[in-house]
Amino acid sequence: MFILKRQDVEITSIKHPKRDRQIPILNYQGQTFRLISVFAADRAEEARAFWRDLTDNQGKFCVLLEETDRYSIWGRVNLDKLGEEAGGADFKIVPVTQACLLLLQTVYFDVEDLLGNRQAKLFEKDITKVFQVWNFPMADSPQAVSELLTADPLSSLNIPPWEEHHLITLLQELYRLGKEYFGNDNFAEGIEEILQDMQPAEQKQFREWVNQTPLGKLWR
Repeated sequence: MFILKRQDVEITSIKHPKRDRQIPILNYQGQTFRLISVFAADRAEEARAFWRDLTDNQGKFCVLLEETDRYSIWGRVNLDKLGEEAGGADFKIVPVTQACLLLLQTVYFDVEDLLGNRQAKLFEKDITKVFQVWNFPMADSPQAVSELLTADPLSSLNIPPWEEHHLITLLQELYRLGKEYFGNDNFAEGIEEILQDMQPAEQKQFREWVNQTPLGKLWR
């Protein structure tokens, strides 16, 4: 419910209860918040709209942190129950991650088919930069990115341990890149066809997840 500046808060990290990694935690007036999403500095309006949707329409207790080089949105979390929450999220996030990878691969192959191999190489370079800037796990080498773009996420790909804020960032940046490459947003329509190889329950889970965020207005 707050818009905060960097000097208002303390950001620390704790060990993920299920994975070998650290989780950033924002502390403000005795309350703790977990990172939901990040936006680049030139996307202030988008960040504020997302924050308002979470707080006003979905009733979530969130803060918007404004910094010089980025905006980030954090949701309140009870650290004593983080293990239980993370356990549930881990179980549910795998099919959502698979769906996001299917969308990524579809855009990549459409760029290659419609715009040619040179543009596909440029797209791979651009999405690699996204992975690097936002510190996506298991996407830190050209070989890893190549596998994410080509290996089947439903059978042969080792699904990366991304969290919800990674997936939101991926779909935000993928939509931005798609509009730049194709000149329109037609690529973001008809996602049911793209997801048709997933189990119906997992497709439903992804649609429910994406429709809980402003991403649902982009990916249709």
